[in-house]
Amino acid sequence: VPTLGQRSRDPVQTPDGMIWWAGQYGNIVGRLNPRTGEMKEYPLLPGTRPHSITTDRAGTIWYMGNANGTIGKLNPTTGEITVYPLPDPAARDPHTPVFDRKGILWFTLQNSNMVGRLNPATGEIKLVTLPTADADPYGIDVNSQGVPWVAYNGSYKVASLDPVTMAVREYSLPDQKSTVRRVAITSDDMVWYANAALGRLGRLNPKTGEIKEWPSPSGADTQPYAITVVNDIIWYNESRRRPDALVRFDPKTEKFQSWAIPSGVGTVRHMRPTADGNNLLIHQTSTNRI
Repeated sequence: VPTLGQRSRDPVQTPDGMIWWAGQYGNIVGRLNPRTGEMKEYPLLPGTRPHSITTDRAGTIWYMGNANGTIGKLNPTTGEITVYPLPDPAARDPHTPVFDRKGILWFTLQNSNMVGRLNPATGEIKLVTLPTADADPYGIDVNSQGVPWVAYNGSYKVASLDPVTMAVREYSLPDQKSTVRRVAITSDDMVWYANAALGRLGRLNPKTGEIKEWPSPSGADTQPYAITVVNDIIWYNESRRRPDALVRFDPKTEKFQSWAIPSGVGTVRHMRPTADGNNLLIHQTSTNRI
């Protein structure tokens, strides 16, 4: 990426094929044209420090203003920015966003111990505080029924939210030493999670409550971090390995494969499929690469 030291992260692809990223320390949002290699960076309001970004169906970019307690919308055609301040002074650090199929934006607020919901049509923001103190809500994903699922980075739980009432239901993992960075959901609505504290890949069946975990290939101290699903195959990284290990898991065969990421001297903090659903987008914050 053009600006060094920005900690480029959380790439996402819009329907037109452009790849966007958040430059957290550089206070920017960037755009990559993968056909030409051209990159462009958009400066944000001072003090924003975007933690993550996502895109709606129209290709508009939404970012989390982690340092100033805002959510921002960037028009990719004009560069115009619209800012939505959070309605509660206790809500300080929007973290990870995701859209549901109705176009509602859901997001975590890690150190505020909250989950939020923003309606882009009205700008209304609603927040809910999680029942578990210091849960540190981190990653978030939405299943086929529009139910958001949240990873607890400060506790041994994951949680679901009622998409209408925002009522929270928590699920305890078998080992209380567990902590979960992120979650990802397969087409059968199984919830997969990266158990960072114990170096495991986990699966929760929401219908039965059954939980199963597999040890990560490189050991218990690997701290699985980012996780996503591509064509119902699980992908995640082992963040305590240098170079970072990229891991593939097939739920049908329960077999793992691993690769060293060539530029893997920094942590992959988020990963997502490309817009066509057939490829994987990752980043390397320490090497300024997407």
